[in-house]
Amino acid sequence: MRMPGWAGSGRPGRDLALAGASLVGGLAVWGVGLQPQFPWAPEVSRTWFLLPLLAVSGAVGLRRVATRTGLVVGTVAVLADAALGVSVGSTVIYTQVLYDSCVYGPPRLRRWLLRVTVGLSVGSTALGLLVWGWRGAAVGVPFALLGVLPVVTGFSVRQYRDQAAAERARAEQTARLVELDRRQAVLAERARMARELHDVVANQLSAVALHATAVLSAPGLDRPRVDAALRVIRESSVQGLAEMRQLVGLLREPTVDPVEEATRVRLDELDQLLARMTGAGLRVRATVEGRPRPLPVGVDLAAYRIVQESLTNALRHGSGTAELTVAYRPTEVVVTVENPVPDGGNGAGPTGGPGLPGGGAGLIGMRERATLLDGEFTGGLRDGCWRVRATLPTGTSS
Repeated sequence: MRMPGWAGSGRPGRDLALAGASLVGGLAVWGVGLQPQFPWAPEVSRTWFLLPLLAVSGAVGLRRVATRTGLVVGTVAVLADAALGVSVGSTVIYTQVLYDSCVYGPPRLRRWLLRVTVGLSVGSTALGLLVWGWRGAAVGVPFALLGVLPVVTGFSVRQYRDQAAAERARAEQTARLVELDRRQAVLAERARMARELHDVVANQLSAVALHATAVLSAPGLDRPRVDAALRVIRESSVQGLAEMRQLVGLLREPTVDPVEEATRVRLDELDQLLARMTGAGLRVRATVEGRPRPLPVGVDLAAYRIVQESLTNALRHGSGTAELTVAYRPTEVVVTVENPVPDGGNGAGPTGGPGLPGGGAGLIGMRERATLLDGEFTGGLRDGCWRVRATLPTGTSS
């Protein structure tokens, strides 16, 4: 059975309902005539016991809104009840006041109540032993049952609730950290996908656009030159579509090893890349220093993509020639691409120049690839040439 809204947890109506139930229970006990328990004032009328009963029941209703006030009112009421001869109803309801004071009161109040009730229990037991001997030890039992037990119970419940609140806060903080990590992972994955898409699409489409522009802007070209331009356009388109299918397949199939799928292109395939660039109209002089060796897959892919992007920039913005150097060193591989810039480098380069317009995403992607591998990347004009240099650590020595 669901509780009504006004009597829900933490609602004032619930406290008032508990106070009313306490009062009804106390009146039932009063009607049975269980007072006084100690008739040291036999001439007192039973009606007087109703006043402490009303007061201690009202103290129960103050347990949340005014805990200290409720404790004071309840203590005064139970002392007055004790002066009249002690009634069962008021005494039992006062145990609820002690319990609520420990559950809803400040830590200092809980510690103070524990010290007072334990002191009263021990003191009354010692006094009974001194006055009545061993049988007098029973004097401390009511103080232990009606004082120490409610306080210890409330103390334990409050500690449990505080611990539960701390665990909830820790769980919420952990959930926030997990969500933050998830967002960072999504952003990192989006950046990686953007780099791959740029390398796959932009490089191939740049060659297509350059040759299509050449054909359209020179209507007097003879048939062999038109056929050569169209062959380059076709080869670049086919290569771009193949790499695009490869990337889309990687995104669709999470069970496929992403390292294996994403690194089908590597430095071993530079000959094919250089052939495509030569067909597109870029004369590349390639030099290999050191002995080629297998590289870590991440380094191999990054080196290939950096060379591909650099040669594409040379094709788009350079003067038609480029120099490529791949140096295999004991603990790193260094790729360097240089190409002369028209007009001595005045405004030409990957972000501007006589070729197709660029947005600078290529340089950002190359720098990010090198940074992710703890490598170094530099790119810029130097002595009338655009120079790109990437140093990628391999973590091995020969």
